[in-house]
Amino acid sequence: MTAGSDACWIALTRVRGVGARVAHLLLDKFGDAPSIFAQREEDLVAAGVYRPTAKNIVQFANFEELEKELCELARIGGTLVRWTDENYPANLRHIPDPPPCFYVRGALPAGENGCVAIVGARAASEAGLRMAQRLAMELALKRITVVSGLARGIDAQAHRGALEGNGRTIAVMGCGIDIIYPSEHRKLAETMLAQGGAIVGELPLGAAPVAENFPVRNRLISGLCLGVVVVEAAEKSGSLITARMALEQDRQVFAVPGSPLTGKTRGSNRLIKEGAKLVDCVEDVLEELAPQLLNASQRPAAAPASKVAREPVLKRDGREDQFQSVIRHLSPSERVHIDSIVESSGLNAQTVLGVLLELELAGTVTQHPGKLFSLAQI
Repeated sequence: MTAGSDACWIALTRVRGVGARVAHLLLDKFGDAPSIFAQREEDLVAAGVYRPTAKNIVQFANFEELEKELCELARIGGTLVRWTDENYPANLRHIPDPPPCFYVRGALPAGENGCVAIVGARAASEAGLRMAQRLAMELALKRITVVSGLARGIDAQAHRGALEGNGRTIAVMGCGIDIIYPSEHRKLAETMLAQGGAIVGELPLGAAPVAENFPVRNRLISGLCLGVVVVEAAEKSGSLITARMALEQDRQVFAVPGSPLTGKTRGSNRLIKEGAKLVDCVEDVLEELAPQLLNASQRPAAAPASKVAREPVLKRDGREDQFQSVIRHLSPSERVHIDSIVESSGLNAQTVLGVLLELELAGTVTQHPGKLFSLAQI
């Protein structure tokens, strides 16, 4: 059968002997995947390909199965992003082994490079989960896309935190993008897509989430981003693989410190010893990446938490009513639980969380343990 253009792109990733290096050698020479499959064996050899690999390209005949896969991709609302497409992420183009094409459900960030990855342990501590969620929410409020792997623990909390910050978040899968793994995160994945995020992967549809797939997908997590934040990682951890790949890709690596008495943070603590930037608040990330985050709003200069200082905050984004609805239920002398604020303000929990975080960043509100809030002391 005559192969379609997209089938040729997928075929380029399936031919035996064609890895990222060979694929891009051929793309540089012939321009696109259909042109590569139109070449004679001698032309491919002359381009620098070993003869057995050139023969495999010429003899590849599994296009019918690839066309079926493309039909399934369309059925689940996915698309194929090719090296020659304008929406191929700029950051990903510059890693040593970018995929010639990959699959996407949802929407990739358009015209911006402001992505930061948050990764960590699956069996995370409560403190680690809170930290991942908080960092992700604060990044999302700065219009920075949060990238992670949809795994249990830190990854899932990072995605949830970005959603709570009304932001966009991307999951990079170690399986086909038609498979949500783990299955209990299906609702989370659906919410991510509904809120403008994406599910990304380079493996064939139907590919199972087997262990050997995850180190390879980790290079995409770091490759999409300007930096990687490791929240919790044991000494032997997939998160450390992501961090190592980030360094190889000339990305900034951050790590949240933890108690040396628990094995959950030995890996992340070691990253700090080896030069990773220590993170205990979102500003540590923003300050380091500021030159590259030209499209992200920056935190205003610190000011006294007075009524005069609060005024600019209340006038941002045309959401004065939301800010007023939250602030009127707070005082400097009383700590109020977030559930009470949600109930008395009439706003939904996601909106209240976003408003409280913006007020906290501006120095107007103080958060206390147990999800209690008060106005900052004047």
